[in-house]
Amino acid sequence: MEAPYPAHWEADVVLADGGTAHVRPIKPADADRLRAFYSRLSDESIYFRFFGPRPRLSDKEVSWFTTVDYVDRVALIATIGTEMVAVIRYDKTGPGEGEVAFLVEDAHQGRGVASVLLEHLAATARERGIERFVADVLPANMKMMGVLRQAGYTAESSFADGVVRMTLDLTPTETSTGVTTAREHRAEARSIARLLAPGSVAVIGASREPGGVGHTVLRNLLAADFSGPVYPVHREVRAMAGVRAYPSVGAIDDQVDLAVVAVPASGVIEVVKECAEKGVHGLVVVSSGFGETGAEGRERQDELARIARAYGLRVVGPNCLGIANTDPAVKLNATLAATLPGRGRVGFFSQSGALGTALLQRVAQRGMGISSFVSAGNRADVSGNDLLQYWEEDASTEVILLYLESLGNPRKFTRLARRLARSKPIVVVKSGGTPAGHSAEALGLPDSAISSLFSQAGLIRVDDLIQLFDVGQLLAYQPLPAGPRVGLVTNSDALGLLAADACVAAGLEPLPPVNLGASAGAAAFGTALADRLDSPSVDAVVVIYMPPIPGEDSAVAAELLRVSQGSAKPVLATFQGHLGMHPDLLVGSVPSRGSIPSYAAPEEAVRALEYVVRYARWRARPSLPPPELPDIDPHRARTLIHHALHQATTATAPTDDAASVSTAPASAASASASSASDAAASASASSASSASARSFFAEPGPPVEADAADVAELLACYGLSVWPAEVVRSPDEAVVAAERLGWPVVLKVAGAEAARRAGTVRLGLAGPDSVRHAHAEFVAQFGEDVELAVQRMAPQPAVPTVVSVTENPAFGPVVSFGLGEVTARLLLDQGFRLAPLAGEDAAGLVRSVRGAPLLFGEYGYPPVAVDALEDLLVRVGRLANDLPEVARLELDQVLVGREGVIILGARATIRTPPGPRPDGGPRRLA
Repeated sequence: MEAPYPAHWEADVVLADGGTAHVRPIKPADADRLRAFYSRLSDESIYFRFFGPRPRLSDKEVSWFTTVDYVDRVALIATIGTEMVAVIRYDKTGPGEGEVAFLVEDAHQGRGVASVLLEHLAATARERGIERFVADVLPANMKMMGVLRQAGYTAESSFADGVVRMTLDLTPTETSTGVTTAREHRAEARSIARLLAPGSVAVIGASREPGGVGHTVLRNLLAADFSGPVYPVHREVRAMAGVRAYPSVGAIDDQVDLAVVAVPASGVIEVVKECAEKGVHGLVVVSSGFGETGAEGRERQDELARIARAYGLRVVGPNCLGIANTDPAVKLNATLAATLPGRGRVGFFSQSGALGTALLQRVAQRGMGISSFVSAGNRADVSGNDLLQYWEEDASTEVILLYLESLGNPRKFTRLARRLARSKPIVVVKSGGTPAGHSAEALGLPDSAISSLFSQAGLIRVDDLIQLFDVGQLLAYQPLPAGPRVGLVTNSDALGLLAADACVAAGLEPLPPVNLGASAGAAAFGTALADRLDSPSVDAVVVIYMPPIPGEDSAVAAELLRVSQGSAKPVLATFQGHLGMHPDLLVGSVPSRGSIPSYAAPEEAVRALEYVVRYARWRARPSLPPPELPDIDPHRARTLIHHALHQATTATAPTDDAASVSTAPASAASASASSASDAAASASASSASSASARSFFAEPGPPVEADAADVAELLACYGLSVWPAEVVRSPDEAVVAAERLGWPVVLKVAGAEAARRAGTVRLGLAGPDSVRHAHAEFVAQFGEDVELAVQRMAPQPAVPTVVSVTENPAFGPVVSFGLGEVTARLLLDQGFRLAPLAGEDAAGLVRSVRGAPLLFGEYGYPPVAVDALEDLLVRVGRLANDLPEVARLELDQVLVGREGVIILGARATIRTPPGPRPDGGPRRLA
C-alpha cells in the first residue's frame, strides 16, 4: 500500500556522534512503539513536554498522537533498530502557523536527534504551507529552547503566565542553511573517524587456511601492529594466527568498534544483526555477491544498508578491499592488500576493490605515503562524499586522491569538493565507466560536462592513474606555483628542448632552458637552480638530471634539496628517469614537505605541472557568492509557473512527462498572454496561505502537461527580455506583422529544431515584396503547412550563442553555453556549470568553449559585450536555481553584440518536481 505522505519524508540521517537513525512520519501502527518509548522517559522529560506529571498515555492519547493527516497535523519519529527514540510534531493553529513540540528519549539526548528532526519537520511544514512554528516552553527547559534558537531561523520569544512562547520563521536563511551544513559536516566526519580509528576490530569469517579473504585481513591487521585488540570470529576454532578466536561477536567480552565481515553473502545480513546487538559502530564488508551480481544481489545489498543504518552502523562496501589508517596511534590495515604505503599526507579513496590493491602497490613503489585509505566497493552506505567530509577535518591529510567509477550524489559531491578544494587539492580519475549507471551519459550529461562541473568545483580531473599519482606527488610535497612561467635546468640540450616544447603545448610559459652540459656536477646544478628560483620571471622550476655516466648522483640530489628548501616556488625533477620519490630527494627518512618528486620523462613532469598551475589559478581567485540581483521578482515567477501548472492540471489529462511552452516566436495574440500573466499575478496576494503557493514537493504526482505559460514574462521576472516575434500563416500576415514590428525584418521557420538547420532563416527583408518572396521560398521548400515567424532584424554585427538550463536528476540545474553557429553545434562545443552561478562561474563558462575567441575580437570578429552575456548567464542560473519546476529552458539564439545581448527565442519545459533536489532539503544520508 502506498504511503499517505511523500517518499522523501523518510530518510536515514547521521547524528552528531557519528551514529545513524531513521526518520519517518508516524503511523497508527506505531502505537505500541510509542507506548514503549514513553515508558523509558524520565519524569523530567515528561514534565517539560506536558507541563505536569503524566505517568502513562491513555489509549485515546496514543491514538491522537499516532493518527495524523500529514497536512495540518504531521509527526515525525526517529528510530534506531526497531525502537522509537524521539518524536516531533506540529499541529496547525492558524493560517501559515503550526505549534511544534518534541520529545527525545533521555538515553539519546545530546546526540543531535532533536536538531535533525526539527530540520525535517520544518521542511515538511513548508511543503504544507506552514510558514512559522510556535512553541510554548517552560523556562527551565533550556534544552528545547537551545534547539529552537540554534536552528538558525529567525526567532522571537515572549514571556507570559510562566511560559516562554517562541516563534520561528521557517523561511530558510543564510544562517539556517549554514547551521544545517555545519551539522551535516561534523556528523559525517565523525562517523568516518569512528571507522578509521577504532579501538578494537573483529574479523568475522576468518578461516585457518591461508589465502582466504578473512584470513588475509586478519594477517594484515596483525602485521600492521594494530594498536587495539583484534578478535577473530569463527564458530568452531579456538585460536587463529596465534590469537584467541570467538564463536560469535556476542561472545566477545569487550567492546567491538569495527567488524570486518568476510562471510558468504547469504550470511551477511545475520552477521549485521549480531553486530548491531553487540553495539558495533561500523562494518567493513569485503564479501562479494551483492549489487555487482544483478537484481537479486542488489536487493541483498539494499537490505544490508537498511538494517545497518537502522541500527546506527556505517558500512564500507560490500565487495570492497577494506580500509587503512597509517596514523602511528592507530596503525590499521583492515584490507586485503599486504603492501600498504607508509605514513604520508595523502588521503586515498578507490571505488574499485579489485583495482585498489594495484593502486596501493603503485603508491608504495613511488615512495609516496598515505594518511588513510578507503575502498568503498559497491558503496551501499559510505561514499566518497563521506570521506571528503572526514578529510576536511583531518589535519594529517593535505592532498586527496580519488578513483571514481560513478557518482552517488553528484550535486553534494561538487558542493563538498568546491569547499574543500579551497584548502586541500583534490585529484580525481573519473572513468567513463562501462557498468550500467556508471557512465556520464547515464547521468544525463556528456562526459565533457562532468569535466566542466569538476573544473567549476576546483577538482583536478586527470586522464589516467599515472597522472593521478604524478599530480598527487607534486601537490603533496611542493608548494603551489604563482603562475605559468617555468624555468628549465638541464644537462641535456635535447631533453631541455623537449621540456620547453611540452610547456608550450601545455599552455605554460617556459624560459630558455639552462643547459649545464653532460658533465655538470652538484655545484653547477645548485647555482643554476638558485638563479632560477631567485628570478622574478620564474614561478616553477623543472630540473633534468640525466648524466651519461652516473657519478655525483647523491651530491647533486643533496644540492638540489639544499637550494630548494624554504622556496615558495615548486621544484620537480626528472632525476635519472626515476619515477616517484627518489630516496636521495627526500627530506627526512620518509617523504615530507620539501621533498622533490621525480618523473620518468620531462614531458610527464610538465604535464603534472600543467594541472597544478591550473588548480593554483582557480584557488587564487576569490570565492564569491552569486551576486545580488535586486531587480528580480522570484515570487512573481513562482506564481506564473504554478499558474501554468494549475491550468495544465485542470485542462486536459496529461499525455507527456512535461509541458512545453514557448515564446520563440510569440503568438500575435500577446494581449491574451499578458492578461493571463496579470491574472496569475493578481492571485499572488492570497497565494501565500493557499495550496497554490505551496511547493509542489508537497503533493508529488505524475507530471502534467501545461497548456499555458508565458516564458517571456518568466524571463522578465529575472530582468531578461525576448525580442518580439509573431507567427504567420500567409504572405499577407507576414507583411502585416513586419509593418507592425518595424523594418527590416527576418522571416524564419518556427520550431525548436529550425535553429539547428541551415537555410531556415532569411535576413534583412526590407519591404513587402522581399517578405512575400521569402515566404514563397519556404513554402516551396517545406510545404504548405510550414509554420513561419516574423521578427524585427536585430542590430549587427553580433555573435549568435545558445544558452540553456536543464534540471538534471543527479546534479540539479545545469547551465550550458555554446556558440549558435552550425559548426559549433555539430562539434558539441559547449561548456557547463552548476546553478546558481557566481560571476567567476559565468566568466569561466563563456571562456570554456573553443569558439570563445570569436567573442573577444579575434579572427576578424569585432569584440562584443561579454559582460552583458555573463550577466545573462548569472540571471538564467538564478532562475533555474529558484524554480525546480523548470525542467528545461533554452534561449536559442542569444545574439551578443557590441552594446548588449538580444534573446531571439526562448522555450521552456515545465513540470511538477517529484521531490527535493539531490542535495536539497534537510540532512540525509546519500
